Amino acid sequence: MAMIINQLTTWYTYIFHDLVDPRTKDLPLISTPWFGLALIGLYLYFIFSFGPKFMKKRQPFKLDRILQIYNILQIMISLFIFAEAVRIWFFTHYSFICQPVDYSNTPEAIRITRDVWLYFMNKLFDLLDTVFFVLKKKQNQMSFLHIYHHVGIVICAWFTVKYLPGGHGTFLGLVNTFVHAIMYLYYLLSSMKININYWKKYITQMQIIQFFIIAVHFAKLLWVDCGYPQWTAFVMIPQNIFMIVLFSDFYYKIYIKKKPIKKVIPTKSDVNDITADIVNKKSKDQ
Repeated sequence: MAMIINQLTTWYTYIFHDLVDPRTKDLPLISTPWFGLALIGLYLYFIFSFGPKFMKKRQPFKLDRILQIYNILQIMISLFIFAEAVRIWFFTHYSFICQPVDYSNTPEAIRITRDVWLYFMNKLFDLLDTVFFVLKKKQNQMSFLHIYHHVGIVICAWFTVKYLPGGHGTFLGLVNTFVHAIMYLYYLLSSMKININYWKKYITQMQIIQFFIIAVHFAKLLWVDCGYPQWTAFVMIPQNIFMIVLFSDFYYKIYIKKKPIKKVIPTKSDVNDITADIVNKKSKDQ
């Protein structure tokens, strides 16, 4: 038993201390995986257990003003990270074919690590989406797709900050924050009673296109070696294909599949009324 514990301790030290990027290892919530896992655990406990029980005998909270502030903050953060990503990808030496992580301590390299960390924090902030669903008693919006996507992107972002804060993977932030800025703008306008329901279809289309672009971007690592870990392609390609399948299934069910026409079965009262009308008509004819 002592040998097993010693081996596990060695592996833990190697994975979570020796392999990490020293520039980001002391950033908030990055030094150890337990903080992030605890937050995800609390999130899942709240949305599946505590939250529904707490709201069971309560009326939905009126959160319109809070949600408007939340959506504005989300738009601002997304646009800031998007602007940083545009600067990195279009106005520096970054290559769209394959881009290694710059592990130096230059001001530019350090700035990119902070942008990646901010993206991770923003993904934690996104978890409030589901919390608001619970407080508004809109459990129908808490789909597997919604929860899987929110938890998955938090884990992915944490590993990126810890080990690969820069390079090829930051392209995900470029695409994702652009889509999210538009999505939260839609939520903001909807909360202000502005009828833009037609946006929903196009936002879902954008999300599907987003996952396709990211999958293609990581697929390039299979043919080009620039120093960025190739194993990330074997994680990100299946992950994004899976998201394409989930979002496409959602899109098909909501926007393409025709709802079946409900058959109206007449009640006994309806039959009696029809029979009486026929009898009365015959009596008049006679």
